[in-house]
Order: sequence, then C-alpha cells, then structure tokens
Amino acid sequence: MWTSQKRGRTVAAITGVALLAGAASALAADQHDGYHRAEFRRDVRTLHDLGLIGVQGRVEGDGRRWTETSGVSDRDTGRPVAPNSSFRIASNTKTFVAVVLLRLVDEGRLALDDTVERHLPGLITGNGNDGRAITVRQLLQHTSGLFDYRAGWPPTPEFFEQIRFRHFEPTELVAMALRHPPTTPPGARHSYSNTNYVVAGMIIRAVTGNSWATEVRHRVIAPLRLTGTSVPGDDPTMPRPTARGYQQWFPSDLVTDVTEQNRSGSDAAGAIVSTPEDLARFLRALLAGGLLSPARLAEMKQVIPTGDGEPSGYGLGLVSNPLSCGGVYWGHGGQTTGYLSTVGVSEDGRRAVVLSFTGLTGKTPQDLAEPKALTERMVDQALCD
Repeated sequence: MWTSQKRGRTVAAITGVALLAGAASALAADQHDGYHRAEFRRDVRTLHDLGLIGVQGRVEGDGRRWTETSGVSDRDTGRPVAPNSSFRIASNTKTFVAVVLLRLVDEGRLALDDTVERHLPGLITGNGNDGRAITVRQLLQHTSGLFDYRAGWPPTPEFFEQIRFRHFEPTELVAMALRHPPTTPPGARHSYSNTNYVVAGMIIRAVTGNSWATEVRHRVIAPLRLTGTSVPGDDPTMPRPTARGYQQWFPSDLVTDVTEQNRSGSDAAGAIVSTPEDLARFLRALLAGGLLSPARLAEMKQVIPTGDGEPSGYGLGLVSNPLSCGGVYWGHGGQTTGYLSTVGVSEDGRRAVVLSFTGLTGKTPQDLAEPKALTERMVDQALCD
C-alpha cells in the first residue's frame, strides 16, 4: 500500500510500504532455493539508494533468520542503522488492538455486533453520527463511516511542532471527528479512519476497566516476550538502538528529525513502538493460531475490498494481499511522520518478513514508481520462488 501525501491527510516521512515473506523451504538460510539472502541484501541496499534514509529488513521461517540494514540511523553522525532498531510502527498498532478486542469476544465479554452505544453511551452523536448504528465489527473493519479526525491536520512543519509534544485525550480526538458528518452510512463500504480504533481503544477500557495499552501489554506483549515492543504513552523518547525518523516536508527540500514526539495523538490507532523481530514474532503467532480461537481468527480474516484501487482486502485489523503464484499473504501497514513499517506473514504463520523505513528524500510524494515496483517484486519473489 503506497500512498502519496496530500493536504488534509496525515503526513508521513516515507510514502511507501512493502511486505516480504519467505517461500517454504527446508534448506539452510544461505542455501534457500528461491529468494537468496544476497538478493535480499541487495534489494534492501537499493531501497536506500532510491532515497530512503534508513532501511531495516527481517525475514524469518524455514530455517531463515535474516536481518539486513542499509542507510543511516542518524544523519548528523552518519551512524549506520543497527539491526533490530526500534521504530514507530504507526497503524500496525491496529492489529494489536483488534487482537485484544477479539480475545474479549472469545471470553464472552462483548460481541462483534455490539453497538458502540452499548459500551460507550452518548459518545457518538451529532452531525448525523449515531453510536446506536455502529458496531464493534464496523470499527475494526473501517465501515463505520466515522470521519478520520487526522484528515484535517495540515502536513506542515509548523503544525507538527505545534502538536509534537502535546497530550491528547481520546475523547478530544473523537470530538474532532464528530465535527463532521459521516463519510458513509454505517456498514456501507470501507472508509479508512483512525477514529475507528480510538473508539475501539475506549471500548477496551469500558469492558475491562484497563486502558487499551495495559491490555495489549498483558495479552500480547508479555506472553510473546516482545521485549522491544512498548506503548510509550506521553513519553516522546525512543528505546535504543533507535532508527531516527526524518521528514521531508514536500514540496520543499526541508528535512527535519522528528524522532521525539508524543504519540497520544494517535492513541490506539498508531502509538506502539517495536522492532522488526518483535513484529515478525507477533504476526507469526497470530496467524499460527496462538492468540485467538479458530473462529475468531477466521472472522479476522474475512476481508472486504478497500475500494482504493489496490487489490488488498481489509479484515478486522488485518490486511490481505494477493500473490502472482496464488493465495495471499497477511499483514498491515504503518505510516506516520518519520516512519513507515509493515509486516507480511504466510497463511500458516510459518514465514514472516518486516521492512521498516525512516525518511524519504530527493523525490516528490508522487514520484515513487521505482521503490514501489522494487518492494512489490521483493514480496512476490520471496513468496512465490
């Protein structure tokens, strides 16, 4: 899912997304009969050559545990990207939140067809918005019609600095969305909105008495021993080693370091910090059936068209993409100021790949054909060869 940055959309330093996953093989890592490690290393380096400041790549499964990096993690010092560096995973957070809600469904504490009004009475109202008509399922699948509160945030360095260290309450973010009428009637079609997952996080608190962050730590991070994964709250700093994030403020040539930022403005829609190894472990466990019952995982994988001209399908916090050799791979995408990341996993969870990027320079947001084509080829070769 590659997107150009437009005024009225959340700006991000990188405007590309790629997923990799390895083809099945019992061969040792450097003897893989398909997408070889040397090719993977070359492609990771080429992505840097195409304008990405820092690149991390991780491949797991079928005897392979490859980590490759290119570029720098700090432009001032020239320090290279360290393997398994921390980065802001942005909307990949949504998959973690969806897992928590589906675990609560498994426990009988809520139903996917419960309305928002049932758990958060009086929250969604005004300008044609009605929490009585919106379900938990619609929140997770982006069919609620709720306006994306971030759509009105201007992609300028001035606005970023204005909100960079500000704390936002979830109710503030929802109130921004409710100033607008619905984009579609509830259930009509897919319309991606960060507001959906802010509300989903509020439902987790209403049902459990704990914040969504606490439940993610308890139900996902701790059991899977994701030692590089955290929900930082108002803490703007990053764990070390850090892949520093950079933003080019198109159409100008200005590039700034945006690493330190308060992520409460993303909340349950995109606040988590993680590493390539942790993201791979999380999605492999999920697709292998280690986090949800078979029934809930099947529901999570029931996708609808995204309607954005892409061949992907959106489930409940999980995205499918087709392969030229047949079948699909699963993951999500994450894009925010300074960072982009994605995780792709095979149907059975045996294989996973993570790519994370920091900063794109020297190109306009519309001029992305080369890195886009390269990442798409990397995905298909890794899965189909």
